[in-house]
Amino acid sequence: MRPEASRRDAAARPDNAARAWLAMRELVGSHPTKDLMRAALDLGRGSGRVRSLMWLAEGPMSLSGLAEAVGVDAPYATLIVDSLEQRGLVERQPDPADRRRKLVTLTAAGNEAIGKLRRIEREPPPGFARLSSTELATLEALLCRIAAEPPRADEAL
Repeated sequence: MRPEASRRDAAARPDNAARAWLAMRELVGSHPTKDLMRAALDLGRGSGRVRSLMWLAEGPMSLSGLAEAVGVDAPYATLIVDSLEQRGLVERQPDPADRRRKLVTLTAAGNEAIGKLRRIEREPPPGFARLSSTELATLEALLCRIAAEPPRADEAL
């Protein structure tokens, strides 16, 4: 390859990367997973209830811990938990380490809801069906390569 062609490829690369990144963001943004999740569980508008359930799938949390994890204030977290509790998806229990505090835990119905949410989350947008097995394997390999963190300086030695 001639040096000028190499420079031209290098100069075009940032623009190509930006276009690819924009296409990926548009793809993810156009697939209404959160809408599907809320509808599947009849959770109404807003994504706080879905995000709260997903966090609670990791284990019991205090209301303040849940508020911080979901990124809402404590009064709104209380409203979210009240809504989930009315639907039978969560329950409040005394914290064994501090009886003054309550922990929010998933109920059996909440665990079933998490299973449903995870199935929805894993369902790819319809356009993936138009790709061959080879194309899907290539896409997966490229995305894994993009997501891989470069080795830290102390690991490279």
